[in-house]
Amino acid sequence: MADTGDLVYQAKLAEQAERYDEMVESMKNVASMDVELTVEERNLLSVAYKNVIGARRASWRIISSLEQKEENKGGEDKLKMIREYRKTVEKELKSICNDILDVLDKHLILAATTGESKVFYYKMKGDYHRYLAEFATGNDRKEAAENSLVAYKAASDIAMIELPPTHPIRLGLALNFSVFYYEILNSPDRACKLAKEAFDNAIAELDTLSEDCYKDSTLIMQLLRDNLTLWTSDVQGDD
Repeated sequence: MADTGDLVYQAKLAEQAERYDEMVESMKNVASMDVELTVEERNLLSVAYKNVIGARRASWRIISSLEQKEENKGGEDKLKMIREYRKTVEKELKSICNDILDVLDKHLILAATTGESKVFYYKMKGDYHRYLAEFATGNDRKEAAENSLVAYKAASDIAMIELPPTHPIRLGLALNFSVFYYEILNSPDRACKLAKEAFDNAIAELDTLSEDCYKDSTLIMQLLRDNLTLWTSDVQGDD
């Protein structure tokens, strides 16, 4: 196997060329070496999988909305084709999610030594189980949601102790965990509570925000606030 430096450079080349499947392969090899990744390596791994999964999630949403339109029209022939196509995309989604979840469980979480990296990987685990829950049905959905909840809770427990409220990884966790409550568990109340607490705690300690993290943290805080605005109107609309 190539050494870490070569694999990381290959991943950067693939990123520049927007060949994310190859970027995933390079970073998966780095992740499988059972050593703590550097911040740069961790971010490259995350970006690689985010792009690979993001493209399929977008495809799935488009196909699902076409399926709904066709259902309303009652076009059985087209529906059959759409459903088969959706299943193809779901198979790819499942394969990508299981791939990164395997790497997280067998290598990254075990090799993590810092609070920051542990939160990062448990959050990632929560994210990819959430992506499975987005398209799964029945027991599969229940299982994916449960796994996601457990991972997000593990990340939160560590984040509360190890990371300041203004830390971008802690804020990113709150953002994604609250989206999980809203979209997967259909619990706007809990989603709002979590997002509001994270936002308020960060505001209260803004003076602890380091120069390096300022841009990332304030961007995530803005996203938390945007979601809160959206969700609060939803909660009020339900009353």
